[in-house]
Amino acid sequence: MFPPKNQLLTALPSDGRDHLTPFLEAVNLSFGQILYEPNQAIEYAYFPITAVIAHLNLLEGGREVESAVIGNEGMIGIPLILGTESIPMRSIVQIAGTALRIPATTLQAELNMNRSLHTLLLRYVQTLMNQIAQNLTCTHLHATQERCCYLLLLLQDRVGNPELSLTLDLLSRMVGVRRDRIGEIVTTLERAGLIHHQRGRITILDRAGLESAACDCYQILRSQFDRTFEE
Repeated sequence: MFPPKNQLLTALPSDGRDHLTPFLEAVNLSFGQILYEPNQAIEYAYFPITAVIAHLNLLEGGREVESAVIGNEGMIGIPLILGTESIPMRSIVQIAGTALRIPATTLQAELNMNRSLHTLLLRYVQTLMNQIAQNLTCTHLHATQERCCYLLLLLQDRVGNPELSLTLDLLSRMVGVRRDRIGEIVTTLERAGLIHHQRGRITILDRAGLESAACDCYQILRSQFDRTFEE
């Protein structure tokens, strides 16, 4: 049976899914695994199921800036949809888990033959661009604690589980602030009963409370992704 957990794939009409299924291979992705390096040829596209992958822009001096976090709502390998074969960013697994992968050449051939797949993935490209723009806006306008709540909600959506394999070091890099500041925020959220933290793991206890504590970026992005799958 076709795996039901990647939202892009399940949004395809049944004939489009049936045609694509034989080319998909289930794989396990480990934490820190690099899927793409900048400007190198893309070998596979990935449709995450429980894994979460980040796109990182590499700066001088070795600094990395996260531009997008992608999970079971999307795919890794956007340049293939746009007719190119490399990406100027590093793609790295932030949360280990499962994904379905397809050879790049096979996906490109399918895009030429499978109109429903091509249309859906183009809509997803637009939604991902909106996410990147929203993240930039969020970084400049919203308080760190609000952004942290927003990111935790996105991660739960992408993993499909309130228990997140997430260290404070990793969370601090994803939010873009120092580790000690993230430690303060996590303590505050834990005291409020919204989350529980233990070494290497954060569990969301009060989803509604966390949504209230997050900035409005979460609801904006959630609505945009919902429209992608409803059209």
